[in-house]
Amino acid sequence: MEVSRMSVRLPGWKEMAIGGIIVNPGNSLEYKTGDWKVLMPVIDQDKCIRCRICWYVCPDNAIKELDKPHTTKAKRVYKISYDVDYDYCKGCGMCAQECPVKAIDMVPVEVS
Repeated sequence: MEVSRMSVRLPGWKEMAIGGIIVNPGNSLEYKTGDWKVLMPVIDQDKCIRCRICWYVCPDNAIKELDKPHTTKAKRVYKISYDVDYDYCKGCGMCAQECPVKAIDMVPVEVS
């Protein structure tokens, strides 16, 4: 049985909402999007120089800057640390690619 295209009325452009309006801001937090990655970034806090490049380039805002002090093996003290929110990280590797000191390794995701 064929459905007639004329039986479904699509809204005209005057009836549609203006594009780009976010009617429910913040709803992306409801959707954990990191389940399909095969590689995940692991940050070596001792190598990290706190340049914020990983945080800046992450397209998913999955790199978190934390008020968590860290003292390196060389006794350098940092007031902040960086961590990855794996619920939202898609494993693109941009953070590892852009890290100037190679403090981020992309490692295979362990399937449990």
